[in-house]
Amino acid sequence: MFGKRVPLFTLFGFEVRVDASWIFIAVLIVWSLATGFFPFHYRTLTPQSYWIMGVVGALGLFLSIIFHEFCHSLVAHHYGLPMKGITLFIFGGVAEMSDEPSEPKVEFLMSAAGPLSSFLLSGLFYILFLLAEGTGWPVEIRGILLYLSVINALLAVFNLMPAFPLDGGRILRSILWKVKKDLRWATRIASLIGAGFGILLVVMSLLAIISGDLIGGIWLLLIGLFLRAAALMSYQQLLLRRSLEGEPVHRFMKKAVIAVPPDLSVRAFVEDFVYRFHYKLFPVVRGSSLLGCVTAGDVKNIPRERWDETTIGEIASHVCADNAISPETDTVRALAVMNSKGLSRLLVVDGTRLAGIVTLKDLLNFFALKLELEK
Repeated sequence: MFGKRVPLFTLFGFEVRVDASWIFIAVLIVWSLATGFFPFHYRTLTPQSYWIMGVVGALGLFLSIIFHEFCHSLVAHHYGLPMKGITLFIFGGVAEMSDEPSEPKVEFLMSAAGPLSSFLLSGLFYILFLLAEGTGWPVEIRGILLYLSVINALLAVFNLMPAFPLDGGRILRSILWKVKKDLRWATRIASLIGAGFGILLVVMSLLAIISGDLIGGIWLLLIGLFLRAAALMSYQQLLLRRSLEGEPVHRFMKKAVIAVPPDLSVRAFVEDFVYRFHYKLFPVVRGSSLLGCVTAGDVKNIPRERWDETTIGEIASHVCADNAISPETDTVRALAVMNSKGLSRLLVVDGTRLAGIVTLKDLLNFFALKLELEK
């Protein structure tokens, strides 16, 4: 789902990151507020005021989304669900879990926490707006407070739509899960509803654009396309987890591994290994001993004029839980490590010996074949 993510800060142990796509959405929000929303509702202000209100309003929405996702994370953490952090991306934010909820009750409470937090923020901003009205605060401040009250209410209502993976869709899934005791069936139904809701938004966007509401139409189109894709992908992810759950990594690993000697020069490594095999990670081995691993990222940190004099042993990274896993580890755990670290390959290590390597490509190929044979 995510591309390049930039860490912003850590709040009560949860790392808050922003996806590169947020730059696009931030610009679009500021532009929409400064040229559309605020000029329509407050016609006597200067263009400079509208742009300042747009920036502050976008910042308030940014913080509101963090609060919304943070409440999800707190409930999940309370019930023992491991959280990888909060990422803000092109369509809002997501509290990233490395596992599914263990029971319907947990998912229901975790999902409901987000909309409730947005309703709470909406009420607080509206109270501040009333105080500002009564004490004669500048119209710019009153406009921003009213906008934040309205947008948080809309955020809560939209998230309560029974369309997976929105909060309302997750609430629906928890209810279906509770009734039929079948998470896969519940996810399939909720995902189909989510995909259908995404198509409905796309149709509404086209009607809005035809009627002259270009900005609103663009928003509905982007959200509809994203929601449909996310709903279908969520079901596929569940099927993938169920296909691999309980399977040890050694079942999928390749024993014949392309390894690099530590005394090889960086230039020879690039020419004879990276450009030849196109892998992003290689184990570094001397004899039967695993010394570490090296990636294309490690090479990028070395000036090109030093490639001939620098050896792989000098730049190799240590083998650790971030890039290696044991042969008996559950494959779902390997997928979680790949996802959290942005890796497509993991070393499979048995003690100090390199047992093999497991790749995301091989796992996905297995999943595709399993789906094809077991439809």
